[in-house]
Amino acid sequence: MKHCLLFLFFFPVVLFAVPLHSPTWGFRLDLPEGYEYADGNNFDRFSFLGPYGAHFDIVVYNGVYRNIEHMMQDVNRRLSNSGDNDLFEYENRAAAIIELTMPNHAGWGLALELAGSAAGNTPLLLALAYAPLSIEHVDLFHLSALDSIAPTMAEMRRPGPIMEFTHPRGEHRQTAIAGTGLNALVRENDAEAAQELVDREFTLLTYYQGDSRWQEAWIRFYRMIYRDSWDRVSDAVFRLERSMNVGAEDRSDSAFAERALTFVQGFSYERDFDGSDFVNLVTAVTEGRGDCDSRAMLWAMILTQANIPAGIMVSRNHSHAMGLADIPGTGARFEADGIRWLVAETTESVDIGLISADMSDVESWLAVLFE
Repeated sequence: MKHCLLFLFFFPVVLFAVPLHSPTWGFRLDLPEGYEYADGNNFDRFSFLGPYGAHFDIVVYNGVYRNIEHMMQDVNRRLSNSGDNDLFEYENRAAAIIELTMPNHAGWGLALELAGSAAGNTPLLLALAYAPLSIEHVDLFHLSALDSIAPTMAEMRRPGPIMEFTHPRGEHRQTAIAGTGLNALVRENDAEAAQELVDREFTLLTYYQGDSRWQEAWIRFYRMIYRDSWDRVSDAVFRLERSMNVGAEDRSDSAFAERALTFVQGFSYERDFDGSDFVNLVTAVTEGRGDCDSRAMLWAMILTQANIPAGIMVSRNHSHAMGLADIPGTGARFEADGIRWLVAETTESVDIGLISADMSDVESWLAVLFE
């Protein structure tokens, strides 16, 4: 790949929607693209209409029910639902998965405890994702929508409730970080679970290939991976950040970003043209392999751990991704969210700011900012 250094080369980049947030109840929601607000009171009832006839409703009950079980009994009765209910715990909160089998609709539901209210009650969130029985192949939309719910800001860096239910994480194990001599605590099932999330969201993404919203859907694909992955690789990222700073003569942000870049540039190059083409980050950091977007996201996480603003850029035209960092330095920069980000190429052994001249077309790139 031929590279050239691009000085003072700026590209304005369009950013798309971010997760919805309820300031009253604290929960966040990152629905798949195409869902539109349809009804509700903007306080404790919200209804959305989505692609392929999908519906998504959220209700918050405060002081109405004694607990999750009491709420589910009443809800199932009112909906004439004959599906199964499974209780579990999500981030130390009572939760339940509800199989919706109703006279005219089918889908899935999620019940979650929220943070306590000022009155001392524990508000209960009920989310229902469903579609008419005549419509098939919408379960991916239902499950992704439900999995995007975060009861508080803290869960925006943890796997979602659906993944937590379907893929319990298991015990912590000391695992080697590729090429470093370092070990980190990684949950025994996290690599498999992380790849399952990647594959699910990639399959969902294929529904948007010819859609006018493909850019928004693609950005959400990376947001969902970032959210699911952070806690899975958090100890590895922490140990990498510490090791890259300990004993370093140059402690500047720019020098740190270069050291982190050298780490991911040393990975084995791997692509899967028949699948998602994204190696989950648990596997990437422990086995030292992955394509450009896996490396760019992991690099951005390491920088974020060091309190350096970072993100990634992706291009469908070029089938490529690069890292972004808000640091001093010369070279190619891309403007997004009012910041001129310095670019990092993760698959070639080049310095930050160096990119291939044939990848400098602004219309081909999208910024994905996570924090």
